[in-house]
Amino acid sequence: MLGRLNHVAIAVPDLDAAVSTYRDTLGAVVSAPLAQPAHGVTVVFVDVANTRIELLNPLGANSPIAGFLARNPAGGIHHICFEVEDILAARDQLKATGLRVLGDGEPKIGAHDKPVLFLHPKDLNGTLVELQQA
Repeated sequence: MLGRLNHVAIAVPDLDAAVSTYRDTLGAVVSAPLAQPAHGVTVVFVDVANTRIELLNPLGANSPIAGFLARNPAGGIHHICFEVEDILAARDQLKATGLRVLGDGEPKIGAHDKPVLFLHPKDLNGTLVELQQA
């Protein structure tokens, strides 16, 4: 069911510093910051040879990333994202096995403009997993 790793999302307390590290120190191709008000984040995409890194910075005090950074002030991996061919079929199959889908269980449009769902980290070894329709 799982396709390729689409991205690893890292919450960062200082977006400019993180961009500088990935672009200037590591030599990666880095996108311009993109505000995502519906998700409460500003995101920067870092392209690497086999996937992307998604740098997340809170957009407002109510951002879920603000809460994550309150618990992890230095930042850290927030979630990993895998592609699936059919997000509704994947959701239904995973729910049938007992995995919990966060929210109302209906896909939302993610930062990549594709349908996404998040799976409960307690069901996946403490890791928040995002599924994105390929």
